[in-house]
Amino acid sequence: MYGSTREKPALARGSGQHLLVVVGEPDDAELLSTTLELAGYRISLADTATEALAWLGQGRCDLVVLDAALPDVESLGRDRPVLAHRPPVLVLIAYDSLDRLVPELGLGERDYVTKPFRMAEVLARVQVLLRGARPGPPRDGALGYRDLVLDDTLCEGRRGTRTLDLTPAEYRLLRHLLVNAHRVLSKEQIGRYVWGDHRGDNAIEQLVSRLRRKVDREAPVLIHTRRGFGYWLGRADAEA
Repeated sequence: MYGSTREKPALARGSGQHLLVVVGEPDDAELLSTTLELAGYRISLADTATEALAWLGQGRCDLVVLDAALPDVESLGRDRPVLAHRPPVLVLIAYDSLDRLVPELGLGERDYVTKPFRMAEVLARVQVLLRGARPGPPRDGALGYRDLVLDDTLCEGRRGTRTLDLTPAEYRLLRHLLVNAHRVLSKEQIGRYVWGDHRGDNAIEQLVSRLRRKVDREAPVLIHTRRGFGYWLGRADAEA
């Protein structure tokens, strides 16, 4: 009706999960901790990556929010302790630094938000990481979307009852798409995740094409192209 206003979608909310926020800038630390607490999360703070890993060696949390600009992040990637508990990590990173998206710190699954960040996006990505991008209840060690399941324990993919015969590159691509369900990934992001560097567009297009032939043999189609931007995984009618 003319003159009516659309309601804004509710922000993603937590249910008491424990988040470790590792940010050196005091204003950012206050914004993140205050907003995340109001959204229903329990928050602990650390000023450095070294302090965060020491904290993780003694306690547990459900997710780490980590600023990639901390000066000690890269050194920890070269000489890190072995952690029994490996929570997922949401990286806060400048757009022009995406080509060096934080070394492996011994933590779990990673996602990122570019700076200057918007809290609505931080809340949304936190929720995706916490649920492991799993709308259904796959067994431990598995990622899933609808009838598509990727089992990291067996390094095996399935669509319904059909086993997917995936190469290592196809497996890594499918895993990246699943973790980032309903999020467009650029060819550069895909290349760096799958091969560790950016390959030519043709190599990535061929890889996506091979994966589609294996995954989307049944309806509905799950792997989509956003022309000029990249690729995403999900039900097209559920993208919103």
